[in-house]
This record gives sequence, C-alpha cells and structure tokens, in this order.
Amino acid sequence: MNNVFLLLGSNLGQRELLLQQAITQIALQVGEVTQQSSVYETQSWGRENEPDYLNQVITAKTKMPANTVLNQILEIELQLGRKRFEKWGSRLIDIDILFFNNDIIEQDNLTIPHPQLQKRRFTLEPLAEIAPNFMHPVLNKTIVALKNELNDDLVVKKL
Repeated sequence: MNNVFLLLGSNLGQRELLLQQAITQIALQVGEVTQQSSVYETQSWGRENEPDYLNQVITAKTKMPANTVLNQILEIELQLGRKRFEKWGSRLIDIDILFFNNDIIEQDNLTIPHPQLQKRRFTLEPLAEIAPNFMHPVLNKTIVALKNELNDDLVVKKL
C-alpha cells in the first residue's frame, strides 16, 4: 500500500462542505482516508485580493501509483466544479499531492514532494498537526523543522 499526503483547499462557495465532499470522493476513488488535520483558514497566497481559503491535509492509503492518484484527484476536482482559469486564482476546490510514500518524482505533469510546500504556512501548519516528524525526502528535515524555519507570514488560523 502507498501512503499519500494531500492538501485540500477551497476559497469559493460552501468551503467546508467542499472539503468534506472532496474527502468523501478521495475515500471512494483513491483509497482509505487514514488521517485528517483540523481545518485552517488562510489568507490567499500569491494573490492577496482573493477570498480566504480553508485548507486541510489528509493522508490516504492506496494501491494506485502516483500518476493514477493525480488523475483521480484531477477528476474529483472536476466533479466538484473546479474550473482552471488562472494560476493561484480562486477555486471551489484544489487538491495537491504533497508526498507519496518517501518517493521523489520529477515528471512533466507531476513533482513529488510538492516543490513549494516548505515555503507555505497554509500547508505546513495542518501537515505538522498530523505528521510533525515526517521527514521530507529531499530536504531531509522534519515537517516541524520546516515549519519552524518558515518566512511566510500569512495568517493561518485553526478553526
């Protein structure tokens, strides 16, 4: 079985409901959801004039390879109404693969670990809640260490 860490985000519509629907669909289409962080409200990253996000990190166990997981989460985003208009634009739902086991994957359509996670408080706060001692396979630092080194000063509030 493969362990996958996923970051969920929503800043449009019924944000909490969309996160729950995403988790339900991940459980049905990807694999058993084994952990869920609290939900965090976060200022928009990259575009400060956008509505605040709700973010959550979950882990799931799956028999699927990473590329298949990517295809499934993109399909789930579509099912929940995601439309891709602009980079870092507002969205009903966003699902990112943060880690897949301890694998390092660099392909045209998929980079694991997520290349920006160590720079983003909205990712590291919920990740540190459920996996503080998980070791980043490229940076060789725990999630808590990465969180403590952050320069990101966006407000991230646990709900």
